[in-house]
Amino acid sequence: MIDTKLFRDGMSMLGGAVSVITTDGEAGRFGFTATAVTSVTDEPPTLLVCMNRNSFANPHFKKNAVLCVNVLQSHHQDVSWDFANRDLTSEERFAKHQWTTLTTGAPALDEALVSFDCEIHESHEIGSHNVFYCRVKDAKVGTDGQGLVYFNRAYHCLNEQSVAQTK
Repeated sequence: MIDTKLFRDGMSMLGGAVSVITTDGEAGRFGFTATAVTSVTDEPPTLLVCMNRNSFANPHFKKNAVLCVNVLQSHHQDVSWDFANRDLTSEERFAKHQWTTLTTGAPALDEALVSFDCEIHESHEIGSHNVFYCRVKDAKVGTDGQGLVYFNRAYHCLNEQSVAQTK
């Protein structure tokens, strides 16, 4: 079995888009910051979202059975920090930013690069996490912006110039 520290150090080299995952419904309004989001299939449109089972918000996401994946722009580091900060209440986190709702009622960040509004179709417990399979019911694509990625334990900006250089 691989050493946990070695695994975490290696995973820090796997960059990922930074998203704030939100929910609202009978269990209340909650959110958390994540990089563990990926597309599963486009028929039907489905995303995979991983969430630590020890998170205070975990049971609320399960009960609401809806979520919105809000992909952050490079200038949204403060949004990411707010939703990762355990010292802020859910009300304080949401009050600091502008939100709307789409089909499911889960909060969609006004300035997100894209917001994927989803119903949690299925979930599995794997180790320390819940893996949610989320059917995309609606989406809102924002204006042009620069992406926020997390790589090597730091935020980085992904912009059109850096993308153009790789072509």
